[in-house]
Amino acid sequence: MKDRVSDWMTRDPITIDDTASIIEAVHMMKEKNVRRLPVMHHGRLSGIVTDRMLKDYSPGKATTLDTWEVHYLLSKTPVTEAMNAQPHTVRPDAMLTDAAQLIREHRLYGLCVVNDAGDLVGILTIADLIEALFYLSAVASSTAK
Repeated sequence: MKDRVSDWMTRDPITIDDTASIIEAVHMMKEKNVRRLPVMHHGRLSGIVTDRMLKDYSPGKATTLDTWEVHYLLSKTPVTEAMNAQPHTVRPDAMLTDAAQLIREHRLYGLCVVNDAGDLVGILTIADLIEALFYLSAVASSTAK
């Protein structure tokens, strides 16, 4: 039965290096159509940045800075300034229900999936959990007949 995180996670997620700027992260998210980027330091997970974190970090419309000044500042600000340096993680062999509970308890939109060595191997998102729910519901209803 497909009830493990590894069955539903997004493998080889798009990542960003910790030396990248906030502007680079914003552009990458738009280009790749993703809402979160694991932040890597020498190939190891060092944090996560989400579109919401970047929006919260950027100055609001009430700023006295003009567009060019804001863009310049964000191009010089490392993504590490806006990231969560202690992202919640889960192992690939974890049960989906355990991952879902972690997401619910911490009001998350996704989890970084790391192997026993601590290497990033995937991301499990709410969308992945919904896909799993549909699949598991269909399997349960077909076996109940």
